[in-house]
Amino acid sequence: MRVLVVTAVPAEADAASAGTAVTCRTITTHTLPGGYSLRRCAAGAAEGVVGDGVTVDVLAAGVGPAAAAAGTATALTAAVCGPAPGYDLVVSAGIGGGFQPAAPLGSVVVADAVVGADLGAGTPDGHLTVEELGFGRSVHVPSPLSERIAKVLDAVHGPVLTVSTVTGTAERAAELMARHPRAAAEAMEGFGVAEAAAAHGVPVVEIRAVSNAVGPRDRDAWRIGEALAALRRAFELLSPVFEEKAR
Repeated sequence: MRVLVVTAVPAEADAASAGTAVTCRTITTHTLPGGYSLRRCAAGAAEGVVGDGVTVDVLAAGVGPAAAAAGTATALTAAVCGPAPGYDLVVSAGIGGGFQPAAPLGSVVVADAVVGADLGAGTPDGHLTVEELGFGRSVHVPSPLSERIAKVLDAVHGPVLTVSTVTGTAERAAELMARHPRAAAEAMEGFGVAEAAAAHGVPVVEIRAVSNAVGPRDRDAWRIGEALAALRRAFELLSPVFEEKAR
């Protein structure tokens, strides 16, 4: 099984790589077209093997859905065109905001729906999705493996909203919750990663460690270090799941 993990920023990639590295011999770096830097886990006799037939590559693609889609598509295309086989799973991973009380600070959320919450049109009567407008899609259904991952991580299993502007007011949080009452977390990249994965026919999973509450912007309340530690721990626990899938 070959897994591509896509984060926004290097600190998230560091956490994912460090968690994966528990079962790795070395981490090597590869440069992709466009200057993207991809880290590859290596263990056992063959480079890139985490466990029993598992390879994990980690890429920091940039912030926001457009950057995430571009970076993911670049990595997927390079895998298809290069000497290595294509990926079996794409994981969008990083920290994000948690909707309270469903996803408290320090918890982990695994998406059961990857939602493009900004896509659509504003009207006097409220938000219209692209589906309601008659074109496109605003929701991706993750791989069935997401349920198994949520159980292993003891994570919240619910929708993760992708936004282009992070929520910073109670009014915006309430508006999102009114449209997505089951929403567990908010981040900026999942839908872009899912769009690229879908274009290549590769299943997707989204994992978020909660660093802050969705709502009024309060930097003093952020727990970024705790969230990155939770993300690292999540990837320590994921290697056996990937190995199960590879058998």
